[in-house]
Amino acid sequence: MKALVLFYSMYGHIYQMAQAAAKGVHEVKGAEVDLKQVPETLSDAVLAKMGALEARKAFAHVPVCEVGELADYDAIIFGAPTRFGNMCGQMRQFLDATGQLWAKDALVGKVGSVFTCSATQHGGQESTILSFHITLLHLGMIVVGLPYSFELQKDIHEVTGCSPYGASTIAGGDGSRMPSTHELTGARFQGRHVADIAARLFG
Repeated sequence: MKALVLFYSMYGHIYQMAQAAAKGVHEVKGAEVDLKQVPETLSDAVLAKMGALEARKAFAHVPVCEVGELADYDAIIFGAPTRFGNMCGQMRQFLDATGQLWAKDALVGKVGSVFTCSATQHGGQESTILSFHITLLHLGMIVVGLPYSFELQKDIHEVTGCSPYGASTIAGGDGSRMPSTHELTGARFQGRHVADIAARLFG
C-alpha cells in the first residue's frame, strides 16, 4: 500500500504536521509513504515581504508533486493552511488541475484525508477540511477523518486543534506558535488510521 502526504506550508506549521502524519503511515505494516509538496505560486519577492523565505528553507528539499502522480497512490493525506475558512490558493490551484484524472476516474476508490492549520482556535479549521472534502468526493475518493478513538480529542485542558474531520494546529496571529505535542499526535494518529484503512482495501 502506497500513501502520499501532500502539503503546502508557508511558515512550517503544516510541514511539521505532514511529517507527523507520515510517521503514522509508517506504523502500519507494509505501508510505504512519500512526502511531497504542491508548487508555490507566489514569487520570492512576495514571500520575502511575508517573512516566509527563511521558514521555507526547512522543507525546500521536499520534492514538488506533479498532478499526474496522484494516481500512483492508494491513499493521499492532504495538508493545507486555511485562508478565510477555505484551503489556501496553492492547494486549490493544484487540485483544479486534476481534471484529466477526474475524467479517467483515476482517483475513484482511493482514500483521501485532510489536515489543516489556522491562526486562531476558531479560524476556520473545520470549514477548511469540510470544504476540502467536497473536492475529494468529486474525485471519487473515500474520505477519512480523525475518529474519537483518538482520545486526546476529548481533552479540554488546553487550547488545541483537531476535530473529527481531521487533525489541525493553531499558529497564532504572528505565526509563533508551532504545533503542540497534542496536535502532532493527532496528525500521527490520522496518518496511521488512513494507512490502516487503505491497507485493508488495497493490501
